[in-house]
Amino acid sequence: MIRVQSELFDMGAELNRFAADVAGAGAVVSFSGLVRDVATGDLSKMIIEHYPGMTEKALGEIAEQARSRWSLTDVFVLHRYGEMTPGEPIMMVATAARHRADAFAAAEFLMDYLKSRAPFWKQEIAGDKADWVAARDEDEVALKRW
Repeated sequence: MIRVQSELFDMGAELNRFAADVAGAGAVVSFSGLVRDVATGDLSKMIIEHYPGMTEKALGEIAEQARSRWSLTDVFVLHRYGEMTPGEPIMMVATAARHRADAFAAAEFLMDYLKSRAPFWKQEIAGDKADWVAARDEDEVALKRW
C-alpha cells in the first residue's frame, strides 16, 4: 500500500495496522523518518511539496522493485507533504516477509530509493531563512549497493 498525505500520523497505529494484515509473515520491519532540526537548532518548519499522481506512481514503482527483488508478504509506504515541525513524522516504510533477511533488506532498499528517487521537494524554514534541501552525495552512494 502506498499513501501520500498531509495529515500527521501515529507510527504505532500504522505499524499495528500493517502487521495485523500480513498473514503468513514471520517478520515485520519498519522505519520512520522524523523532521530533524537544522545544525543551528532554529528550524521552525519543513515544507514538503509533491505532484499528486506522479509521486504516488513513483512510490509504487519503487515498492514493486522491492517486491521483485525479495520474497515479501507486503509493503507499506507512507509519506507526508505540507508543513511539519521538528520531531513530527515525515514518512514510514514497513515490509513483511516470511524471513527477516528479506524484510530488512527490502526496508533498507526502500529507504535508499525513497531518499533519492521519490519526487518530493523539501524546504527548511529556520529563523528568517528558507532553504531548499539539496540532494546529498551520500544518498547516491547508498543506491550503488543495490
